[in-house]
Amino acid sequence: MMVKGIQLQLCGFVSSQRWNLKPIATSLSFSSLSPISYPNPNPNPSLKLLPTLRTTRFAPFRASSSLQSSGNVRSIKFCQWCGGSTKHDIPAGEEKLRAICTLCGRIAYQNPKMVVGCLIEHDNKVLLCKRNIQPSHGLWTLPAGYLEIGESALEGAVRETREEANADVEVISPFAQLDIPLIGQTYMIFLAKLKKPHFSPGPESSECQLFSLDDIPFNSLSFSSMVVTLSLYVEDIKAGKPKFHYGTIKKRPGTSPSDIRAYTLDHHMHT
Repeated sequence: MMVKGIQLQLCGFVSSQRWNLKPIATSLSFSSLSPISYPNPNPNPSLKLLPTLRTTRFAPFRASSSLQSSGNVRSIKFCQWCGGSTKHDIPAGEEKLRAICTLCGRIAYQNPKMVVGCLIEHDNKVLLCKRNIQPSHGLWTLPAGYLEIGESALEGAVRETREEANADVEVISPFAQLDIPLIGQTYMIFLAKLKKPHFSPGPESSECQLFSLDDIPFNSLSFSSMVVTLSLYVEDIKAGKPKFHYGTIKKRPGTSPSDIRAYTLDHHMHT
């Protein structure tokens, strides 16, 4: 159906769009988020701040019926509930191969993991951490990590920032949701600001540093999700203000996670 006059309001910014949508019940709210002003940190508009994305497509938002799980279902040999051996079959009414317990009959479903983190702004700079663990040891990243059971995405992003950068932050707004189907991950990145100008490396970081936009080490970022997030952010700041982005990163198997040539971005929505 055609929905007219849809408005999405985040932190005082309102966008009206006309979208073709399938009927779906959705409720989305963000609380305790405060606006922030953005001076232009790049007085020289001719300065090239971004790597050139190999392919960026703006695509309609639609689900893919051919989405394949990134997990290897045949590696599941035993039931996580009773310890019985598993068989691998397609259950009745389903389309994917599953691990099914031969004793209790329970099915082991493999689901994507959510990674949450913060893009921290301070004095027209962004805070990055150098990873002290694998994968991508020694490369730069936003403070981010896996969401824990029992916490919201926002709470997880704040916790990860505290763990990796010893920084207390105030979340401003959601900035980007990036799906990576090939590896079964979804990233949720929030814009945030430091409550106090103090930070230091946590156990999983060897360094923490503020970078101006023209000094962001794009050639030394840890993952393609970081390259995409920071590229979108710099583009937004050059345009005047951040927007919310939703997209799918399509990675090519066997390539470096930070290789700008290793993926394409389907940019479904920006508001």
